[in-house]
Amino acid sequence: MNNLMRRAQNVQLWRKYCVKQYTTEAASASSPRGKPNYDEFIGGRQVQAQRSIVVQVSSEKSYSELYNYCSRFGAIVGAHHYCVRHDDDLHYILLEYSTAHEAAAAIDAGATNGELSGVPVRSPFLWFKAAPGKRGPKLAAIANNNNTSQQPLRDLLSVDGTRQLDQASLLSQLRGAASIEQQVQLLHEHTQLNDLGVRMRFLAALQVQQAISGMFPAAQAHPFGSSVNGFGKMGCDLDLILRFDRETGGRRHTDSEQPSRLIYHTKENLSNGRSQTQRHMECFGDMLHLFLPGVCHVRRILQARVPIIKYHHEHLNLEVDLSMSNLSGFYMSELLYMFGEIDPRVRPLTFSIRRWAQASGLTNPSPGRWISNFSLTCLVMYFLQQLRQPILPTIGALVKAADASDVRVTEDGINCTFGRDLERVGFQSRNTSSLSELLLQFFEFYSQFDFHNRAISLNEGRQLSKPDHSAMYIVNPLEQLLNVSKNVSLEECERLRIEVRNAAWILESEVENSSLPESERQEETWGLLNLFKHPEKAVIRPNMFFKPRMVEVSDLFEEKLLQQQQQSTTGPASAGGAEAAAAAPPVVYKNVSVRQQVQSIKAATRTELKQLRGSSSAAAAAAAPSHSASTKNRRSR
Repeated sequence: MNNLMRRAQNVQLWRKYCVKQYTTEAASASSPRGKPNYDEFIGGRQVQAQRSIVVQVSSEKSYSELYNYCSRFGAIVGAHHYCVRHDDDLHYILLEYSTAHEAAAAIDAGATNGELSGVPVRSPFLWFKAAPGKRGPKLAAIANNNNTSQQPLRDLLSVDGTRQLDQASLLSQLRGAASIEQQVQLLHEHTQLNDLGVRMRFLAALQVQQAISGMFPAAQAHPFGSSVNGFGKMGCDLDLILRFDRETGGRRHTDSEQPSRLIYHTKENLSNGRSQTQRHMECFGDMLHLFLPGVCHVRRILQARVPIIKYHHEHLNLEVDLSMSNLSGFYMSELLYMFGEIDPRVRPLTFSIRRWAQASGLTNPSPGRWISNFSLTCLVMYFLQQLRQPILPTIGALVKAADASDVRVTEDGINCTFGRDLERVGFQSRNTSSLSELLLQFFEFYSQFDFHNRAISLNEGRQLSKPDHSAMYIVNPLEQLLNVSKNVSLEECERLRIEVRNAAWILESEVENSSLPESERQEETWGLLNLFKHPEKAVIRPNMFFKPRMVEVSDLFEEKLLQQQQQSTTGPASAGGAEAAAAAPPVVYKNVSVRQQVQSIKAATRTELKQLRGSSSAAAAAAAPSHSASTKNRRSR
């Protein structure tokens, strides 16, 4: 019972933080800074999702007919079109109503598909059935005449809104920029997650939340990670955390009201928290797989440090990771969101560095021994903290500015308290460096950083002695006993050091060449484009540690094996076999020093073999006279 009380207190802190009723978006508009804080941003997007539906149509040309039909349920304030490309292009239109009640009316008016045998599920994902009778422009004109009293047709705010800019078009945009500064800005503008992408991710969260709201009316599905912190790019995955309010499950009372004396019966969890979470997620995984429209390829990864359920949403073309116990990740998203809001240079700089790391082969979408995007982002944040004129405050300064309303403690006892009000924090940067200057300084800084002996702390904004023998050590900002970059191998850490040195040399020369006329820049590869070249064109290629094996062991004996194969096929006495063996292609070594080492090893081996043959011959010669003498003695006897 004491355990339940402690958990209820922690959940109460969580509830005060994120379970807020946002009826309008006026709160964000009235912010004194002109920008919404994290609470307002999340709350506004959640209400936006509650006012929206997604309808599958035959093409974007069906928009006028769909608009006229759906206007009967309420006022449509915006519409976006996007495509999901598989074997055939699937077209969808996202409609946003003025209120959540109007969107709910449209969903409730939906009918079930009698041709399918599945269980009907109420969902904001619908498809637009063809009208009986004639279709086409004539039907749309009739619909327009019947709805003259309603609002006029609004234009689509986006057509194919989730289509990413292809590589050639992006490079053309960067090539035509006026400066490296503008290249950094254009890269951020064309690759960041757009408004439609954010809307779609909050709709995916709302679908999960509404699916279980009947039994768990206070359940909350919250997006976190790159989808909401402002550092997400087009096509990024969605991280979701599913939370349950165990304090109350019904009507919320205000501070002036007395708490209800009627309490829900609740089944007590007798097992430990982790095993219970795994069992709950197993059940939710089955629910997602069996019932939710659009959800497919459900994978349960329950033995990980943070158990998750991975699935693909085919109506949104979106990969989703669902967890129930990653509160520290949720609060880390808030911290990164605040860093991005403090200074407008933070996000464009981070996007350029991430793009460079991807082009250099330092990052990989699959988990492994290489540096992750989160670790790379932490490197950027620390660099901006340690400048002579810092652009970002330390996390320790944010903690000191926290008050009672900022207290956050997870169920695992992780203290995620820091000041959420930037005005109360009172940090002002006097740094006036341009983005191109900061980019060059970043590469120069980490080309000289002692990763072997020093650790990085965003909490203190300074270097620390490395507490263990990890190749790279970045203190986790919220769980300070953990190393964010523990997975990075010594080879990959050395690669990072070499690549940042290469980038510093390239960018320094590019700054000197930035005075080229604009007519020449249209045809020349300059600025950031030289940073994004294929890694084979890098300036330095180190000769040890992180390179793939320069020569296979089997290559050392390839010539001998070829001779043996020739002899076995043509016979040892065949002259043609000897000629074929002599004509066998030589081993090609990838490094001159390795070739010299192999040749010296072969020469030393031949010398040792000759010595062994010589010693064995001498021993045999010495043994022959004694053998003959002993034979004569036996005969004389």
